[in-house]
Amino acid sequence: MEMLVRAAVLVSLLLFCNALLDLMGPSEMEGIWKGSAVLPCTYVPGEDFVQHTLTWSVVHDQSSGTVFRRDASGDHVLLSEYRDRVEVPKNLPGNVSLHILKLEISDRGTYTCHVTWTASNNSLIAKEISTKVEVVKVPATKPTIRAGALGLTVPAGARTSLTCVAHGSPPISYRWFRAVPGGTALLLSSQAELTWDSLRPSDAGTYYCEAENRVGAGVVQRSDAVELVVRGSPVTQPPTPGTSRHTGPPLPSEGSEAPHVLGDLSTATLSARNDVVSERSPAATDSPSQSDVGTSETYSPTTDLPVTVVNSEKGVGYTGKNYTTQSLQKTHLSLYMVILIAVLCGAVTFLIIFTIVCLRKPKEAQVYEVEQ
Repeated sequence: MEMLVRAAVLVSLLLFCNALLDLMGPSEMEGIWKGSAVLPCTYVPGEDFVQHTLTWSVVHDQSSGTVFRRDASGDHVLLSEYRDRVEVPKNLPGNVSLHILKLEISDRGTYTCHVTWTASNNSLIAKEISTKVEVVKVPATKPTIRAGALGLTVPAGARTSLTCVAHGSPPISYRWFRAVPGGTALLLSSQAELTWDSLRPSDAGTYYCEAENRVGAGVVQRSDAVELVVRGSPVTQPPTPGTSRHTGPPLPSEGSEAPHVLGDLSTATLSARNDVVSERSPAATDSPSQSDVGTSETYSPTTDLPVTVVNSEKGVGYTGKNYTTQSLQKTHLSLYMVILIAVLCGAVTFLIIFTIVCLRKPKEAQVYEVEQ
């Protein structure tokens, strides 16, 4: 009875070890020409078993050999045609898959993954699994567009990108276009990624990409178009020629009396808001009449339309401000000086004449007193 129990325990342990160290991987797979392929070979590691050696071998139509070997001395690539093109992950217990880069048509064949383990009793356990690999040439597939982290609705000034992704045998060439309504699309780039360092509102629009490779007789695959939306404040329009931005006092609030404007209303209002005042024409240098007290006409240098600039005498417009033209002030100053000089000259002349008349009285009109 004791012997039967021991035998049952031994069989159970053997079955458990076989299940624990069983290699897993596909029996067949396809690889894309000029692409990369991973030949899976995995197992469940156990504490009582240490991987001893690993080999990957291949059988081609007319040749065979060991591609890769890992042992206590390190990793070794034994076939020259696979040098710098194959690798096996390190520091991943239980994963001994073979990675092949830049697949060639000659890489097709049957690959065998062979692993040996050392048990706690120093016995060796070996397992292997085979996978048949076909290398095919694949035309480029229809590309898809991947937006950046901000998506397709992006604020102005942000950095974003659109990436064109297609599958097939490399190398795959890409082209980016921007659709033009009713016209020919604009070619923007020949890279897979279209990047903006600082988006502008003018960058908003419809974009699509194309992909092709050397397989498929030059067939070009086009993606679906995407709409890029740029959020942000509208573009600031430049000021109209002949005007400037408003830098004077605040404009009248709603409900206050509007300044009296002569001539064309739109031109006068625009000029008054921007405090654009020009010199008066020579024909308009006369001083204002009494009926025009509180206003003075000015003329725009481009339109010669009269513009009324309101002072504070009537209490209309901007309180405490009296906007007049420098030329008008100079004209008034010159006129006042002329009048003042004329008055002074008249007064001096009058005094001189009066003095002369008083000193030249007729002798016969003089009266003398005679002493007796």
